[in-house]
Amino acid sequence: MNFPISSLYAILLAVIFLLLLINVSKTRSALSLSIGDAGNVDLHERMRRHGNFIEWVPMILILMMLAEGQGAGPLWLHAAGALTVGGRVLHPFGLRANAPAHPLRIIGNSACILATVILTITLALSAFAL
Repeated sequence: MNFPISSLYAILLAVIFLLLLINVSKTRSALSLSIGDAGNVDLHERMRRHGNFIEWVPMILILMMLAEGQGAGPLWLHAAGALTVGGRVLHPFGLRANAPAHPLRIIGNSACILATVILTITLALSAFAL
């Protein structure tokens, strides 16, 4: 079975994943650290940006692939995919230790929450012909 819409967003999200990973790796290398953050706030923030991505994106992609496999409409899949990509682009710029309510952090996570809700409802409607 092909998943062209899910694949499109998986590719875009993989690029973001790699950029976040590179940011962590570069900082670890500069600090000569293998694990942990050694109390370095910049490294801790970079790790959390990458970690937050990992906490959200796999589930969203699983839901998207399941919904697409069940024949969900492309409009809903693209809406959820665009929200996820947009949210994951904005979120790292707002995730700061000294600004817990930064607007970009809130928008980024809210976009992923909305994408998850859209995909959950779309999957349920498609899977159970509701």
